[in-house]
Amino acid sequence: MTSLPAKSRTVILTGASSGIGRAAAFELASRGHRLVLAARREAELAALARELDPSGSRVIAVPTDVTDDASRRALVDAARAHFGPIDVLINNAGVTVERGWWWDDPDPLRVLRVNLEAPIELTRLVLPEMRSRGAGHIVNIGSVAGRAATHGMYSASKFGLRGFSLGLRRELQGTGVEVSLIAPGFVRSEMTASARLPMPGPEIVARAMADVLEHPRREVIVPRFYALLAALEHLLPSLGDWVTARIIHRRYDHR
Repeated sequence: MTSLPAKSRTVILTGASSGIGRAAAFELASRGHRLVLAARREAELAALARELDPSGSRVIAVPTDVTDDASRRALVDAARAHFGPIDVLINNAGVTVERGWWWDDPDPLRVLRVNLEAPIELTRLVLPEMRSRGAGHIVNIGSVAGRAATHGMYSASKFGLRGFSLGLRRELQGTGVEVSLIAPGFVRSEMTASARLPMPGPEIVARAMADVLEHPRREVIVPRFYALLAALEHLLPSLGDWVTARIIHRRYDHR
């Protein structure tokens, strides 16, 4: 079995219309990949595709609700119809409970549907073809919150995605299909708009995504210093309690 070439892979990228996904679209396009951009916001997605590739020959936009089975299948079908076999699936779409505590939210389980169920179901759609070809790459975008718990529902989804990614990688050993997990810490995005912390831009995660396609790795934490925080959480969980009490809880005005 041979690995995929470094250039000209067909990549499905979910959550592509803003934040990390948008930055990843620019990075991947700059490295010569063919892109199938997926997100719910149709206008923003179409504008991004035109900006990256006015000809529409190398970048297409497919409005997608990753929580809907028919929409997921339409995304995969559109990618195959336009480009042929799918080389890479990047499960980047993600949400959190933006305001208040998760138990006060009218639909907290949507976090699990977007962050965990959708990556699993999309992987199920592309995996048979990848296994039959003996080549492919599944890249899941997790979070340091999947190593050091912060918010119950969000961390549940990211702990689950980490377990899924690491387990899937072992299940696929020897098949030619790679599985990688990118775990960002705090970076500037719509999801972190309310966080009062110094943060790098989403480009740091976008580069990690593109790099892992060229040099596959099991798990990448970005920025790198968050790896130390994850290790400290494992060794000294009481320190994590202290940090959480002073940072995370400040988000909630009603506390």
